[in-house]
Amino acid sequence: MSSADGKAGVHVFASCMLQLHNPGIFRTVLENLETGVYMIGRDWKVLFWNQGAEKITGYQRHEVLGRSCRENILANCNEHDCIDCGSACAFASTMHDGKICETQGFLRHKSGHRVPVHLRVTPIRDQQRQIIGAATSFDEQTSTPEPAQHRSTLAAHGCLDVATGAMTHAFTISHLRENLVFFGEHSLPFGILHIQVKELGHIRSTYGAEAADAVLHVVGQTMKHTIGSAGFLGRWAEDEFLVIMPNCGTAELEKAGDDIRKIVNSSGVQWWGDSLSAAVHVTRAMVETGDTMESMLDRVGCSLVPPASSKSLSVELGNKIKEISKS
Repeated sequence: MSSADGKAGVHVFASCMLQLHNPGIFRTVLENLETGVYMIGRDWKVLFWNQGAEKITGYQRHEVLGRSCRENILANCNEHDCIDCGSACAFASTMHDGKICETQGFLRHKSGHRVPVHLRVTPIRDQQRQIIGAATSFDEQTSTPEPAQHRSTLAAHGCLDVATGAMTHAFTISHLRENLVFFGEHSLPFGILHIQVKELGHIRSTYGAEAADAVLHVVGQTMKHTIGSAGFLGRWAEDEFLVIMPNCGTAELEKAGDDIRKIVNSSGVQWWGDSLSAAVHVTRAMVETGDTMESMLDRVGCSLVPPASSKSLSVELGNKIKEISKS
């Protein structure tokens, strides 16, 4: 390298170092991170909300800035319980003791469903080392995303319930049958969870079909995030879902059911000023020797042929049920 090149390099480096003293540089970097970042002051109001936070939560910055986090905009949950902003929340802990706090939890998306995240809360101090606020960075914790092409293929073949993101009733029957075959041939244990959405009929009659569909979407998306790639999620009936958990024992099945109930029950939909609950009832059953689809479903309180919401759905399911019943 020549002497001229060396001097040019030093000049560029010096210019970069001077630029780094400009606070605007750091703000620009924070604004454009894929990681969600937001900050609150001592009065608990949100002071900063970046693009990553917008993408993960669905809330645009103008919807959040200046609002108190104690309004439970995101309604944080941890692995033990769903908590309001109070003495138990990570922000309160960090503001109190000045220690960095890391936790796994769920944030409520703007649409109502829960998003699993890893959060890290860091205290913000002034020149006198007094705590004047806190900053949180968070990343969505999801399993490998399902390729859009794969979902399109499933939808094209009538296997995907687009409204909820779950598999259709007919496809769920095939999957349950397959797990029973594996159990019979290889003794691979599995369990099922029957999830029924509470008060869906009341929501539909009071607020309309669109409101009921919004609640079902929230329930489906929240369950997808909660079970991840470990389980299979199917739409069973108008207000029912079936989760199949392969290669699991009783303890794992109970935990999966408890997680679904806890996280979904803390979700909901804001509908023209009213808060619509997405509460669910969960029952479970482990496979047993000699089980059939009918016997397993009977133990969780649902039937192989659920009440259809329309005549066309009854016809669609009829041929599939007959085919499986003959086997």
